[in-house]
Amino acid sequence: MTPEENFASLGLTLPPAPKPMGVYKPLLIDGKHCYVSGHGTLKEDGTLIIGRIGDSMDMEEGKLAARQVGLAILATLKSNLGSLDKVKRVIKTLGMVNCTPDFEKHPFVINGCSELFAAVWGNDNGIGVRSAVGMGSLPNNIPVEIEVLFELH
Repeated sequence: MTPEENFASLGLTLPPAPKPMGVYKPLLIDGKHCYVSGHGTLKEDGTLIIGRIGDSMDMEEGKLAARQVGLAILATLKSNLGSLDKVKRVIKTLGMVNCTPDFEKHPFVINGCSELFAAVWGNDNGIGVRSAVGMGSLPNNIPVEIEVLFELH
């Protein structure tokens, strides 16, 4: 199955492609590489998931928030590329978790996005290298921000 077919089989809905909240491009193509700027927890209705892991949210809620960030990234890809099928593979993911200083399960939270990408592009192409780190805060108090580097066909 193609990435578009894989996504359709998940029964998930993409939010609107997010607009930049500052002076930057949401996506930049350089040859076969597609750099996607940090994305937040944009929901289908255009609002953001807000909260801090270890405080107002638990790690399961954080994982769902990371999946929502993944959906926002997919929306940006579709909006700019026309189809998820134009992406060959995930190269690098940087996941940032807005959390309390004692929180230690950053990789678990970012798995929400990584598992989504694996479902769309398969384990070989949907799983790349990754960092998952904690932050003292994130813009608008979102719980997760993720940026990704993709390879295009």
